[in-house]
Order: sequence, then C-alpha cells, then structure tokens
Amino acid sequence: MAAKNVLGTDLQTCSTDPLTGFYRDGCCNTGAEDHGLHLVCTEVTAEFLEFSKEAGNDLSTPRPEYGFEGLKPGDRWCVCVERWKQAYNAGFAAPIVLEATHISALEFVSLEELQQWAVERE
Repeated sequence: MAAKNVLGTDLQTCSTDPLTGFYRDGCCNTGAEDHGLHLVCTEVTAEFLEFSKEAGNDLSTPRPEYGFEGLKPGDRWCVCVERWKQAYNAGFAAPIVLEATHISALEFVSLEELQQWAVERE
C-alpha cells in the first residue's frame, strides 16, 4: 500500500538529486528504523541550514565517507519533523512540499502550520 501525504493523497517524490529520504528512495517514507522521523519534504534555505547546524545536525558540510555532498539552499530534503517544528517555532522554518510530506507529520504539526510554508511541487 502506498504511503500517504499530509493532503491524504499518495506520497510524492521529494528529491532524487540529491537523493533523500531515510531509505534513500527519494521519498519521505518512514518505518520502525526511522527514529528521527524524516517526514517533512523541505526546500532548504541558508537560514534553515544554519539553524539545523547550530542545533547539532550539520546538513551543509559534505561527508564523502557517507556519500553525502552537503546541501545548499534550494535543495529538497526529507528532514526530521521535530527539527522542522523546532525551526518553525524559532522563525527559521524551511518551505515544504505538501505532496511529498508524509502524513505522519500531522502527529507533530498541524496542516495549517505546514500550509503556511508550502511551495509548489516541481
């Protein structure tokens, strides 16, 4: 059965370049192994990347040993829902793609909060 997004329709791809998702399948799919709950498809900004780095998750520095080139503003990436909510509360939320954000995110943030930051799916 296909995963659903926050709009109740089939979960869409977030990004394949860079390849994102906990399972590196391009989607914000989740499962028992995904303790960080990488549910929110963001279009990262410089401000969000800096906020995340200061909060202990550096997404901008390349980590070649993990095949990670580092993110730059404009990249789409599945981020942990609690980190996105933390950034939202601090005024540094990154825009999101509703169609590519997993329905489980609604357990942590409201659809209205997400809609405030929605961008068009490419």
